[in-house]
Amino acid sequence: MVHSKVVTSAAESGYALMDRDLSILAFNERVLDWAQRAEVPLLERLRYLCIVSSNLDEFFEVRAEPHVMGSLHGLKSGGYTDQTLRAIVEKTSAMVARQYALYNDDLLPNLERKGYRILSHGERNAEQRQWVRSYFQREVQPLLVPVGLDPAHPFPQVANKSLNFIVQLSGKDAFGRSNEIAIVKVPRVLPRLIPLPARVCGGSTAFVLLSSVIRAHLAELFPGREVGQFSQFRVTRHSDLAVDEDEIANLRMALRQGLQHRHYGQAVRLEVSANCSPRLAEFLRKEFQLPEAAVFRVNGPVNLVRLMQLIDLINAPELLFPPYTASFPAQVPRHGSVFARLKQGDVMIHQPFETFDGVLAFLRAAVMDPDVLAIKQTIYRAGSDPTMMDLLREAVRRGKEVTAVVELKARFDEEANINWAEQLESIGVQVVYGIVGLKTHAKMLLVTRREGRSLKRYGHLSTGNYNRRTAALYTDISYLTADADMTADMDQLFSHLASQSRLPKMKSLLVAPFQLHDDMQARIAAVGDAAARGAVGRIVIKMNALTDVPLIEALIEAGQKGAQIDLIVRGACMLPARVAGLSDNIRVRSVIGRFLEHSRVFYFCADQDESIYLSSADWMSRNMTRRIELAWPVRDPALRQRIIDECLIAYLHDGRDAWDLGADGQYHRVGLNAPGHGAQNALMQRYGVASQPD
Repeated sequence: MVHSKVVTSAAESGYALMDRDLSILAFNERVLDWAQRAEVPLLERLRYLCIVSSNLDEFFEVRAEPHVMGSLHGLKSGGYTDQTLRAIVEKTSAMVARQYALYNDDLLPNLERKGYRILSHGERNAEQRQWVRSYFQREVQPLLVPVGLDPAHPFPQVANKSLNFIVQLSGKDAFGRSNEIAIVKVPRVLPRLIPLPARVCGGSTAFVLLSSVIRAHLAELFPGREVGQFSQFRVTRHSDLAVDEDEIANLRMALRQGLQHRHYGQAVRLEVSANCSPRLAEFLRKEFQLPEAAVFRVNGPVNLVRLMQLIDLINAPELLFPPYTASFPAQVPRHGSVFARLKQGDVMIHQPFETFDGVLAFLRAAVMDPDVLAIKQTIYRAGSDPTMMDLLREAVRRGKEVTAVVELKARFDEEANINWAEQLESIGVQVVYGIVGLKTHAKMLLVTRREGRSLKRYGHLSTGNYNRRTAALYTDISYLTADADMTADMDQLFSHLASQSRLPKMKSLLVAPFQLHDDMQARIAAVGDAAARGAVGRIVIKMNALTDVPLIEALIEAGQKGAQIDLIVRGACMLPARVAGLSDNIRVRSVIGRFLEHSRVFYFCADQDESIYLSSADWMSRNMTRRIELAWPVRDPALRQRIIDECLIAYLHDGRDAWDLGADGQYHRVGLNAPGHGAQNALMQRYGVASQPD
């Protein structure tokens, strides 16, 4: 087990925590396991393979700053040791090798047996080659501008994750010079996967990769020259967009300008074909100023993510998961007033097992109700679906006061959120960007309604985003309430985000970076103290990542006092579980299923004091200290039990999709030999439309 030295406080306490980067890579190994399972439908296996490739891209873009891949022989920054760096390089290299072996030796042959082929140039017959040549000359060649390198033609700017070719030429150019290296940049507008027409495939289904099309016709780009060695290549660049908010006058404009440069950040990884000549690989490595460890030779297309297109191009429902249709939330009235329902008690929606349409129904009711005066909403990752935008536009048209807190710095969604902000402003919405230096990650929607002589508030809180697409793919909890204290706290927080005035003491909500971190530590300590005196001490936490050192240390201390602790952590977890004498009472498991686990649930029981919180926050330092986050209590007994049953117990008893973290620092799949029931499948059966009574 490799530990990182970045955790000084833990080291002072006599133990080391697990390395965060290695834990992120271990999560991706668990996702890759789904791509290897024979019982998973074939195109879904391909999807998991592409997801891992996308995740690795982000790992390099964000986590693998240049020092991570370039420090093996000297520079040490960020607390990385040689041992950790070598482990990162070895693990990423091994994972990439597994991906391409799976792609070439398993997925492609199985697709071919089903009647779907991706044909290389050598596999194409004469008729197919003629069609591909015609396609190249008509659709591809006019967009390519090969650049022969010389003092007047330096190495061109190569965008992040773009497809390119390096070509070695012999002979002389038009001016009698022997410049022998050329670069061909491939525009992103070209499709990476091209279906062949049935007339040249004998009625079967076949595709060609764009890289294969260009490779077969490179010579046509260099008339009069002889093409020698060549290789496709792809460079990954550091892409974590950063601006100094203290030094800028307009955050939106600064981010928009920064987005123009994101594609050309410092290189952190180079991918080349497996048969790329040592000379060309070395030329590229030096051009991008990368160490040997950052060069990956791949046996296939350099961008597996783009193969996600194949899933949409193949019309074969039998190669996909059976379709799942989420039910409309039973607690949300289809007819009648949602506000009248909330006066009776809180409402919970368990997405994606229940549909996000329940949230839209709440917003739609607010928009259409003439007694609703104001709507306030946070927007973090809203996506491209126009439904919510249309509803907010209609609310403005009807004369309601609409405020949107748009987080412009949502990583890799900056451009989409800038567009959202500009569109909202154009229709009359009051748009604000939160607090300088803090991301607004809290998810909340507040409605103010006139009822008689008073104003009544209704709120929606969520562990996930206001994004219809991801709401069908991520597990999240949406929570609707008319609780006076909770909605008053929400109103105060909206005022704080807009005016930057001092946040008053909250009655119900826990808000980061103010009291959430301290409150969680206090609750953990209370459970530990209860266990130490022989009372019940129980903690169950479900979240996406656990990397905050003070919270980890608090959990370990509580466990050492006798508290029984279960942590359901989907991704990175730095807490070493079940280590004798350290964390004997702490169990860590990860659940990887059809849907991405995303809900955050915090359960504490200290003697007779039992509390449950839902939250937008993972237990990471950035969430606790550099973001506006929310956690809110669930007080309704029926909803508390439902959360315990569906979000905690079901996952603790998952015998199919769960992985347990062992004392050896490795994750071990549960039910490998005799799989049991999966939590997600059970919830799909409970809430799917097919299982609902007529």
